[in-house]
Amino acid sequence: MFHLKENGTNVKTELIAGITTFLTMVYIIIVNPVILHEAGVPVDQVFMATIISAVVGTLWMALCANYPIAVAPGMGLNAYFTYSVVLASEGKIDYLTAFSSVFVAGIIFIILSLTPLRAKLITAIPENLKRAITAGIGLFIAFLGLRMGKVIVANESNLVSLGDLTSPGVMLTLFGLIITVILIVRNVRGALFIGMVVTGIVAAFTGQLKIDHIIAKPHLPQGILIWNPLDAFGDVIHYGLYSVVFSFILVTLFDTTGTLVGIMKQAGLMKGNQLPRARKALLADSLGTTIGSMFGTSPTSAFIESSAGVAAGGRTGLTTLTVAILFIIASFFGPLVGAVSGVAAITSPTLVIVGTLMISSVKEIEWHQFDEAFPAFLIILIMPLTSSISTGIAFGFIAYPILKIVTGEAKKVHLLLYIFAILFAIQLFFLHH
Repeated sequence: MFHLKENGTNVKTELIAGITTFLTMVYIIIVNPVILHEAGVPVDQVFMATIISAVVGTLWMALCANYPIAVAPGMGLNAYFTYSVVLASEGKIDYLTAFSSVFVAGIIFIILSLTPLRAKLITAIPENLKRAITAGIGLFIAFLGLRMGKVIVANESNLVSLGDLTSPGVMLTLFGLIITVILIVRNVRGALFIGMVVTGIVAAFTGQLKIDHIIAKPHLPQGILIWNPLDAFGDVIHYGLYSVVFSFILVTLFDTTGTLVGIMKQAGLMKGNQLPRARKALLADSLGTTIGSMFGTSPTSAFIESSAGVAAGGRTGLTTLTVAILFIIASFFGPLVGAVSGVAAITSPTLVIVGTLMISSVKEIEWHQFDEAFPAFLIILIMPLTSSISTGIAFGFIAYPILKIVTGEAKKVHLLLYIFAILFAIQLFFLHH
């Protein structure tokens, strides 16, 4: 089924690769509930929804695409869901309505994945803007991590300032950050997860973490949240969440495609510039997003952490089947995750480090070409300052075609980008909620 011999691997290697990938990405079942709980979603609900979406997307990748790439709710979009969609609306949009936009994005994503449109969208967006989106989300996530850990706090005169470094919570955050960074530079597999475990142990000894139960039967407190497409599309239209849906689609589109290509090149499984079974693989994140939103989580994407499993020898879907099984086992540890999610210092260092990894894409931006650099800079600058991924994308996508027109390179801009620029301008000036 997995064609192990043809791919130069064996069962033992695939199982070890799967365990490696799981350890590098299991932090998401702790971090995701922490972020979405800020929007009012119960921790238990997000915990199980995270696992369900990860299992669905990863199993599809394993059984249908036969790829060693795992899928789970993506970092950045969970923060965007909470802070830019729900909290920024000041009570106008609750998390159920926001999940409607994720559900709609998932449905549209499935349609795009079944047609050539997904490939066209990828080629329509300039590389510099794609890199800027990744970098901007990285800064946004890192800023969020520092804010959650109270390392930086609100300040009326200067918006933000340094927090009280002597407070127990901040000291624990800094300790967790230092420990995790040391693990990473020492090339310890699963460094993010191990860092959270060590920080959690210290939190327990210092009285900041209290654990009553560790294992319990998996459950969904609110059951299925969204299931009717008509109601979901109705919510998007009623609240004007078009840019939200577009941002979910756009970021996931680049995130997953870039991850797929990068890891498949690493594994030596690309055929020239072609991605074998690409359409089947591209359905994994769209299915995970759609199913995940029904139970209560933000969009899924292919996890770059899968590269750790590939480095350990993973070459087939048996690697990701192992990951999916381990996620199912993890579903029994809900009470432990619930307790840990109440201590921001345990999870906030992970956000800072993930942000560090994502900001690295700035080195590939063509800074010597101002008409390419300025729109990219706007995206990177606006995202963290407005706590909105879509607003950052909007500024960059509006500026890019304008600069190309004035430099006489209007024909080099894809028609879709002009359409996006017009839609974003309308959204910013007339429909901004």
